[in-house]
Amino acid sequence: MDSPKNIVIVGGGFAGTTLAASLERRLPQGHHVVLVSEESYTTFNPMLAEVVGASVFPEHVVAPIRQMLSRDKHSQFIMGRVTELDLAQRRITASTLAGPRHIDFEHLVLAFGVRAHLDLVPGMREHALPLKLVGDAMLIRNRVLQRIARMELEADPDVRRRLGHFIVIGGGFSGVEVAGEITDFLRGAARYYPRVDRSELCVTLLHDAERLLVELPRSLGHAAARSLASRLVDVRLGARAVRMEAGGVTLADGSFVEGATIISTVGTQPNPLAQRLGLPLQRGRIEALPDMSVRGATGVWAIGDCALVHNRASSSHAPPTAQFAVAQAHALAHNIAAHLAGRPTREFSHVSKGMMATTGRLKGVAQLFGLRLHGLPAWLLWRAYYLARMPTLGRKVRIWVEWTWSMFFAADITHLRFTLTSEADNELPVQMHRPLPTPTPTSTPVPTATPLHADAPAPHLQPQPQN
Repeated sequence: MDSPKNIVIVGGGFAGTTLAASLERRLPQGHHVVLVSEESYTTFNPMLAEVVGASVFPEHVVAPIRQMLSRDKHSQFIMGRVTELDLAQRRITASTLAGPRHIDFEHLVLAFGVRAHLDLVPGMREHALPLKLVGDAMLIRNRVLQRIARMELEADPDVRRRLGHFIVIGGGFSGVEVAGEITDFLRGAARYYPRVDRSELCVTLLHDAERLLVELPRSLGHAAARSLASRLVDVRLGARAVRMEAGGVTLADGSFVEGATIISTVGTQPNPLAQRLGLPLQRGRIEALPDMSVRGATGVWAIGDCALVHNRASSSHAPPTAQFAVAQAHALAHNIAAHLAGRPTREFSHVSKGMMATTGRLKGVAQLFGLRLHGLPAWLLWRAYYLARMPTLGRKVRIWVEWTWSMFFAADITHLRFTLTSEADNELPVQMHRPLPTPTPTSTPVPTATPLHADAPAPHLQPQPQN
């Protein structure tokens, strides 16, 4: 593309798509919005836990980028991966479906997010399932169903116990939500596996802090812990994982938590593109000036998780959340339009409207404009917010119908293998039939997690001792 009046946006997440839609209404005649993203859709990451728990279908937590942009010729979406930035020539190079393409720009916005840090803890890459993408959520859901199905075929009680124990690492928003969703999913799915007793299924949440959801007020963190405990999730605070293996997790105090399935919701690292572009970085994120422009790179801006943006309202750096990504996008749209018109730009300033998390079916915690909610009101608020964020009326209706359906009927327990016709006669994937390793920890085993049945006592919420 050789138009010198392109406003090129790299990244199709909350920040990139919101910015593109906002710029379309502000740009003067002759300017074009070009959005480049590796995927053709935006993922609503806060809803991934609902995919794990089969509360929604995978396609309900993604939105096609083309539907989020106008259909005129002043905007263009290109699915591709940016490989090179030439500031002197005002050009990026992207690997696309049609091969390498050069895209000239007048202004360039970097909003490509971050990557999961799979080497944060020894053994995490090999033995833990991350939850960052739609594919991750589908794999976790399938793995949960595989474990229950295998339990029906196993006679060894020790093997059955490890198969039925699901360990979630991290007590932030994703960890709390996926622990609650898996617990509800196990309860609903167990009725279809008559040879598996509900007392054999349990979920443990390990969190290296004194309370859950440290971004929220202390009272809401405690409310989230109580909500999970009422669902018989074994919440272990002050429990720092130092090693992961096929048979479980070793904690910093030397104890060992047995379990065949480990789900990690912790750890991010910079997108490799941030380092390849040669721009100033701080703590792995692109260092932005107060108006979100990049120091020493005229016409280059950075927003979202990949950028370190100062927030004047709080006199600190903006947190990497969807709320702030959207706020930065709207503010940057104003600044780019102002720059093109010769007006001064403004510093980024945003006051958080609040945060919220679900803890399972009909339960949640939320803070909205200083108001603290928990239980059903918080859960309804969470769903209302993300329903409103979904583009197009049709998509909103589909999600609302699916949510309503799931309130009255059992969750879908379909295990999708995505087998191609050419692979129909191949052997089953190795993870479906390989032997389950017998843990041989050098540390002290911790007590077995609380099973998911009504007669079991509520799990403890006391911090684990640290070395």
